[in-house]
Amino acid sequence: MKFSEYMYDWLYGQDGYYTKYKEIGKEGDFYTSVSTSKYFGGSIAKHIISLIDEGFLPSNTTICEIGAHKGYLSADIVQFIYTLRPELLDTLSFITVEKFDFLQETQDKYFEESFGDVVKLSHVRSLSELNLESAFFIANEIFDAFSCELIYKDKIGTMKEGKIIFEEENAWVSEKAKKYHKDKGEIALGYEAFALEMKSAAKTFEFMTYDYGEMQARPDFSIRIYKEHKVIPLFDEDLNLSDVFCDCDITYDVCFEHLKDAYAEADIEMTSYKTQALALIDMGLLELLEMLKEQGGEEMYTYEIERAKPLFLPDFLGERFKMMSFRQQA
Repeated sequence: MKFSEYMYDWLYGQDGYYTKYKEIGKEGDFYTSVSTSKYFGGSIAKHIISLIDEGFLPSNTTICEIGAHKGYLSADIVQFIYTLRPELLDTLSFITVEKFDFLQETQDKYFEESFGDVVKLSHVRSLSELNLESAFFIANEIFDAFSCELIYKDKIGTMKEGKIIFEEENAWVSEKAKKYHKDKGEIALGYEAFALEMKSAAKTFEFMTYDYGEMQARPDFSIRIYKEHKVIPLFDEDLNLSDVFCDCDITYDVCFEHLKDAYAEADIEMTSYKTQALALIDMGLLELLEMLKEQGGEEMYTYEIERAKPLFLPDFLGERFKMMSFRQQA
């Protein structure tokens, strides 16, 4: 079995890691920006409002989160839109792309608990189901969970008895490896098809995505396992992958150049690439925190800024994570 097939089964197969509800944060295997602070979603909400004010998106646009897990990010965006421009909740629509029924139900429950029947949340299983006039697509940490092939000196990884063996060749993977100057490492699968699906999903849109990685591909393997916030190297000699299969997260660094090229092939323009810290600050994170200080007092401000610091400090998520955005206009 090719490693990409093994990874897909690990994450999305019948008993895959993402087919069962997993806690994110202190009680789970890893943290995300969403689990760190609601001001991550707040900054994105402020940006969405600016897109409407600029006239790029209409006031009745659809906000679509891809890979929403429990729905926290979408709910944070709703909450801050209500705070900053409440009348928009009368015209905006909210939707998630979620293929698992139990996560759709979890998102619905969270929205009902948070907003009652004031804000409705809809779902589709894939972007291919959408045909929108306009949309703001948002995704946090999805591309690091696309299946990938592992390559080492023109050979791709295959699985044998819980170990990775490099013995087969694949022309498409070798071509990508040559293009991105990789002698060994990961070659992501599915970016090109995903970009094409998004192109047809809305006539006018902005897509903003956050993930860890760099513009240029790493010259080595970055793939790793996270279990209870500990990193397990995939190539540990004492590790049999069968012992941890489906039981913990498996991920790798995103090559943003590959993502940019996939969207360029679909004739979708990349409009921005920044560190997460710079992106959030440019969108108004610090202004939102100052508003809290003025309206909620010093104690509340101190509490929230401590929670928000990992979003933008270099030693935490601020530099390691990147934001890339794309636009298509009818």
